[in-house]
Amino acid sequence: MTQTFTLNDGNNIPAIGFGVFQIPADGSTYAAVREALEVGYRHIDTAQAYFNEKEVGQAIKDSGIPREDIFVTSKLWIQDFAYETAKATIDATLEKMGLDYLDLYLLHQPYGEVERAWKALEDAKAVGKIKSIGVSNFTPNFWKQFVPKFATLPAVNQVEFNPYFQQRELRELLAKDKVVLEAWAPLGQGNRTLFEEPIITRLAKKYDKDAGQIILRFENQEGIVVLPKSTKKSRMTSNKDIFDFELTADELAALRALDKGKGTHDPDAPGVGEYLLSAYDIHAND
Repeated sequence: MTQTFTLNDGNNIPAIGFGVFQIPADGSTYAAVREALEVGYRHIDTAQAYFNEKEVGQAIKDSGIPREDIFVTSKLWIQDFAYETAKATIDATLEKMGLDYLDLYLLHQPYGEVERAWKALEDAKAVGKIKSIGVSNFTPNFWKQFVPKFATLPAVNQVEFNPYFQQRELRELLAKDKVVLEAWAPLGQGNRTLFEEPIITRLAKKYDKDAGQIILRFENQEGIVVLPKSTKKSRMTSNKDIFDFELTADELAALRALDKGKGTHDPDAPGVGEYLLSAYDIHAND
């Protein structure tokens, strides 16, 4: 049984998911998702701009696991934020993935026609194409700028999060509206310095776990949904095996003290939206 968190719209989200960012759509995504499902993941996170939605959908279909047992997330890219385009993209995503609905759909970035795109998500939710809607990469600044204008509160904000970047200000904002934070790069993108932190190596030894498991368990106990990514089956399995021990209050406090308050990606930096729009042409191969 997978541990879940309850979203502010009443739906449940599995506490750990499998992310497919940067896994190529050359059969690699299909193989990785099939393996992830085989080892017990029931939450798969993809995006329009990952270019691998189709393989994710095929792997889900071929797994033989009932659709209602798998939580599927995708994300809308800024290029398609215009209202009618966004509506059409949601339909195209469902068709591409071979699904009748998505469990969660996110605005991938906080740039461009955010309010119109959000309205498209709200309307798709109203007719059952999407169960829950949320945002991604919304800093406190973007949250305060856009969310008060939304008719519906986001259920999720997916952002960079790891022990070095614990998003304190953002979490205070989200807590007021019971918004769940999802962590992309929850292992700090394999940052060796993080993995070798004395507190982490000490706890790994104490609990007979690896450093990654300590980090993920810390995040889980902080109420964060984690999306570790690996194409190695052994690593997929160990990343998921974090529910048979519990860090103490003192240990959690020691891990909180690792926070540097800064990540590798700054959505507030000037020109980020323009750069992302030029870097990803999601319709290049249409």
